[in-house]
Parts: sequence; structure tokens; C-alpha cells
Amino acid sequence: MASFTLHGIPVSRGIAIGRAHLLRPAARDVKHYLVPEERLEAEVDRLSSAIERVNEELRILRRDLPLDAPTELAAFIDVHALILSDPIISEEPLRMIRSRHYNAEWALLSQIDALSAQFDEIEDLYLRERKNDIRQVGERVLKILTGSEQSFPTVPAASEDQYVPQMIVVAHDISPADMLQFRDRAFVGFVTDLGGQNSHTAIVARSLDIPAAVGMSNASQLIDDEDWVIIDGDAGTVIVDPAPIVLEQYRELQAQLLRERKKLGKLKKTPAITRDGTFIHLLANIELPEDCAGALESGAVGVGLFRSEFLFMGHSGQASRTPSEDEQFESYRKAVIAMKGRPVTIRTLDVGADKPLDKDEETALNPALGLRAIRYCLSEPQLFLTQLRAILRASAYGPINLLIPMLAHAFEIDQTLSMIEQAKQQLRDAKKKFDQEIKIGAMIEIPAAALTLPLFIKRLDFLSIGTNDLIQYTLAIDRVDHEVAHLYNPLHPAVLQLLFMTISAGAKAGIPVAVCGEIAGDTKLTRLLLGMGLREFSMHPAQLLSVKHEILNSDLSQLEPAAKKVLKVYEPAAIADAMEKLSRI
Repeated sequence: MASFTLHGIPVSRGIAIGRAHLLRPAARDVKHYLVPEERLEAEVDRLSSAIERVNEELRILRRDLPLDAPTELAAFIDVHALILSDPIISEEPLRMIRSRHYNAEWALLSQIDALSAQFDEIEDLYLRERKNDIRQVGERVLKILTGSEQSFPTVPAASEDQYVPQMIVVAHDISPADMLQFRDRAFVGFVTDLGGQNSHTAIVARSLDIPAAVGMSNASQLIDDEDWVIIDGDAGTVIVDPAPIVLEQYRELQAQLLRERKKLGKLKKTPAITRDGTFIHLLANIELPEDCAGALESGAVGVGLFRSEFLFMGHSGQASRTPSEDEQFESYRKAVIAMKGRPVTIRTLDVGADKPLDKDEETALNPALGLRAIRYCLSEPQLFLTQLRAILRASAYGPINLLIPMLAHAFEIDQTLSMIEQAKQQLRDAKKKFDQEIKIGAMIEIPAAALTLPLFIKRLDFLSIGTNDLIQYTLAIDRVDHEVAHLYNPLHPAVLQLLFMTISAGAKAGIPVAVCGEIAGDTKLTRLLLGMGLREFSMHPAQLLSVKHEILNSDLSQLEPAAKKVLKVYEPAAIADAMEKLSRI
């Protein structure tokens, strides 16, 4: 078989080399047929039993988690158990069996497809990819119903004179729970057709430090069992059946990367200080309170972004099941206590018409431009006040920064500040403690916000640049759309100018500015951001040591003039040349 290369989305750095082991999705083999009246209750029992069996499997997985398992795994297993217990999955398919006479597999798959279609309307990348959790839960039940459960091979240890290849899992999709089954089976990487930067499997891959490439579209159909596979996690590429010379080159590169990683591990307790003596704040992005342990382990000096949406989207997507004030408070309090006095920046709810809490709510014609984030919260004052009170109450246990997404207008800022004051007064009336001087900041993720910064600086305490949305809105690019994803470019001169304007305005006014989008963790851009004046980077904990290494080897007096040269050119070739020169400083 001739060698070929597949291109996907890089989600976890490193090189993995091994033999392919394919996981076949049960959903592809589902049969559709009508069940006779006299067999309906037996079919209902068959589905109920399969759901209960998966529930028991998840309970056992949760109970038997290894002590060294990433904190994300326990949380994701809990989320899958929550999805499975939701009436949308546990009861609606049973109703479809009784009313439509669907067989169990058909009823379950129909419901999963309907829910997935709703998630496809979501604009936010992180939340859109939560549909994969629903599919992964359904897949576990379908495997039991269809009898297509797979066992994973145990790879024997290599003898002194024999190399035994390790296993690379290739699948349409992989759930975090499934990944637990690979830990003792020489599993060194995975390739999936589905997924993106913020899918749960991507998050777990980064936590386990396992090379991975996702969003490969049809890799599971093109790769065969036992094919030699190379994953280049940095590039998001997969080489299938490589030539011997290519295989040897990647083995040498793999050994070099392992040596470099061992060196990085020694930097965990080293302060992030440039060669000229400037301290840089390295913060962590988290989705769950349990992520704080990984943030501290990586050396983060605080949490730069706590995505509160996760708490809401874990509640079935129905407005009547949104987390209560006490539930939210407990999650925020756990994060604050876990960070041991280090600041935690909590972003308020970023849902709306493009990602409705009510499954029956109609979606906007253009979700990216619709009633989302702060626009949605201001239109649902009780929901917003509930979250604000929960965050404020948690601030009594440690330093919290309150971050508001999608602000663009002065009246939005003023209304938000008014509601925060209203929430404070409600807590005063209830005699509940909170930080009276809590810091309030804005996400700069709309070009209009970056172009009207005096409105924000006058009213707020800090700014945080959400580069993912800022780039998409500036370039009118949906990076999940494969047809235009190649146009998504953080080095576009318009994007660079907006970044520099925001960082410079904050420095001039004396208010902190952070970057919490993906470019904060991209070491190819670290020196450029430092040269622009950025002093706060917030990223996934797994990226922190690599960024710290760049900082420790940087001299701001040299980077600042080099960064200005990048900002002065507009042609792609000139930008690339200026970036190359900056990287050699």
C-alpha cells in the first residue's frame, strides 16, 4: 500500500508512532424495523437494560480511576452519566418505542440525531462540540444493543532484540471514558474523524500528554488495522504506511522531543521572568473546578478563564434544569479554594439564541450575530442575577475577577454594571458576604470593542482578549467550516493591529490586559505578543511550560522593536520574514 498523508486539527503536541487499531462505530450498523405490539414492552426493557448497564460501567470507571488520572476524566465521566440520566436520553426513546413501534436502536439513534442537529446551530466552538458527548454516550448504549462491543489488545513487552510497535487508536470518535481502557494497552496516540480543539477527547489528550489529531473526516475509512501510522501532533497530520526513511526520521524527532520535554519539566517552579527581569503572568484556562489541580501543577499563577457555560450545558440543555444559585456558587467556591489564594477569572454565561438553554427555543438565522453572551444575559435578567450572586458569594472565599463576554456598546457596559450592583445589594440585604471591590472586566472579542477601547477603559478594571472570536469576526471566518478554515489566520495584519491597539491602550491606562484565546498558548507567537507589550497569557495548562521556556529566553528590549517591524508590514511574505527574524532574537 502506498504511503499517504491526512490533514486534521492538532490538539495535543508530540510525535506518536505505532500500529493502527480501529474502533468501529456501532451507529453505522443500526437496523431499522417496526416492533409488533405484543413485543413493545420487551423492547422497552431491552433499551432500559442497556442504559442501566452503561450507567453501571460509568460508575465502575469513576470508582476505579487511577490516582494519577487527569482530573478532567472524572468530570467527563460524571457529565456522561448526567447525560445518560436525562429524560431526553433515558425516557424519550422509550416513548418512541411505544408510540412509533421503533426498535430500540432506531429510537435511541433518532433521538441522538435530533439533539445533535440542535447543537449544530451553536456558534461557540466549545459548546458546539458538546454534541459529541451525547453521541459518545449513545454509542456506548448502541454497542450493547448491537452486541458490537470491542476488546482492546494487550501489547506484549518487547524483548531485547525485538521492537514491539505501540498502538494508535483510529476511530470515528472516542469518548474520554473509552480512553481509560487504553492506559495499560500501550496506547500512544489517537486519530478521529470528528472533534475539534475544545472537544472533551482533545482536552483529555492534552491532559494525558498524548499526541492526537482530530477532525480527519474519513481517517477511520482510509486506515486499516495494523497499518503503520505516524501522528505529528504539532502539525495535525497523520502519515499512513510511511517509507522506512520517513519512519526513521520521525523516530529521531520523537526522541529529540522527549529530551526537550524532560528539560521543560524542570521549569515548573521557575518564575516566568524575561532575561531583562520582567515578570510575566502565566494563567490557566479551565472548564471545571477539578481542572485547578492541573493548573497548579503546571505552575499557573491563577485562572485567566473559567468557562461557566460548562455548568449550564451539563444540565440537559433545558431552561427548567439550569443550575441553581447554590449549585453554581459551590462550583465557583471549589475553584477559588483549590487555587489557594491565586486569582480566578470567571466568565459569565456565554449562551443565547445560538446555543439555547431551552431545546424548543428557535435559533437565530445567523447565530454568530444573534442574541448571545451578554446580550442574552441582559434579556434574561433573573438568570443573569442568579449567576452574578453565585459568583459574588464565591468571592468571599478568595480573589475572583468577573469577566463579561461579547460587550460592544456603552449601554451594554452600563446595564451590566447596574445589574452587578443590583446583585450586590441583594446579597447585602440577605446579609451574605462577598468581595465589595471585586474586579470587573470585559472580553475584547468584537472588532467594534477593540476600536472603541476608551469606553471600556473608563468603566472597567481589566480587559481580556478573546482571540478565537476576534479573529473570526475580523476575518468573517468560521474556522470549523473546512471550506474556509485555511483563511483563519492570527497573523493577518488586521488582527495584529487590533491586538496591538488593545494591549497598548491597556498599558497606557494602567489596567491589566490578558490574552485568553488559543494564540496565548502558541509558542510561535509568544515573542510577538511579548514585543507588543502583553504581560498576561492564559492558556491550557499543558501549554504553559513551553510558553514559559520562550519567556525565559526572551529580552523585551530586543523584542519590542522587532515586533514593531512585524506590525509595519502587510504583505504575507513580509510578515513571515519579520516573524522569522523575531524568532531568532
